[in-house]
Amino acid sequence: MKKVKITGTGSCLPEKILTNRDLEKMVETSDEWITKRTGIKERRIAAEGEAASDLGCRAAEKAIKAAGVDAQEIDLIICATITPDMVFPATACLIQEKLGIEEAAAFDVEAACTGFITALSVAEGMLSTGNYNNALVVASEILSRITDWQDRSTCVLFGDGAGAAVLSCAEGETGILSTHLGASGAYWDLLSLPAGGSLRPASRETVDGRLHYMRMEGNKVFKIAVQKMAEGSRASLQKAGLGIEDIKIIVPHQANLRIIKALAKKLELDMEKIYVNIVGYGNMSAATTAVGLDEIIRKGLASEGDIIQLVAFGGGLTWGAATVRL
Repeated sequence: MKKVKITGTGSCLPEKILTNRDLEKMVETSDEWITKRTGIKERRIAAEGEAASDLGCRAAEKAIKAAGVDAQEIDLIICATITPDMVFPATACLIQEKLGIEEAAAFDVEAACTGFITALSVAEGMLSTGNYNNALVVASEILSRITDWQDRSTCVLFGDGAGAAVLSCAEGETGILSTHLGASGAYWDLLSLPAGGSLRPASRETVDGRLHYMRMEGNKVFKIAVQKMAEGSRASLQKAGLGIEDIKIIVPHQANLRIIKALAKKLELDMEKIYVNIVGYGNMSAATTAVGLDEIIRKGLASEGDIIQLVAFGGGLTWGAATVRL
């Protein structure tokens, strides 16, 4: 089995910024309430006509450049998203076309906020067999299109963005050391988008009932999120033969600052070892850990040889962690 290394990362954030002050004019809420409850001050919103494949393509271009490979050397593309351009074809295929890559396997994975870690794990497994050489993993979300802007309990949370990573077979000690994935379908109804699938196809009733927007039972999700992210983190470390003290920095899913702080407490980690960018982006679902990974590298918070960890939790319910030596 071959070693698989992250050789380049990139991210893309829409230009439009929606602040808490802006939201005060849209729903009954306040900057003070949002900040205290979530840690979010602003979030990015995609432009009209801008699709997940557009953000994903721009993030991918940066990752490919950082990796120092030619786009035509990419032979596997995986896109993690819950906001695909359309039901089918896969958004990964649309990204492939926009990048001008002629020959590559391409498909999407859907694990909500755990999507990027899930896609990393799948790509690592496929590369390690030797059947592929260079994988492009993209996480791209335009959650503003499935956010109910009349629901003050959820509309303050979400934003748009994309992140990407190039994975390649490599020699040496660096690379993806371990991944751990989990799910519990028993909790599927705590976080979902009720309509638009085969169970409830689009109809006048589903549109009138606002069933094409996300619904979440936040208090119940909070408790499970902290527990399962902590379990995932420890499980990934155990597989890698490491302890929490070996980690340089953890990039957790950015759902809520209180969840992040609770996770740090459960792992007995100082917040200085936890990367936080929720204040400017909100929850970008699968894109949160992808963007966070790119930022810690570009900001010099982690460099070659450092051990970092990505950990996330999302609808499904799903959770996962990836431990990586850069």
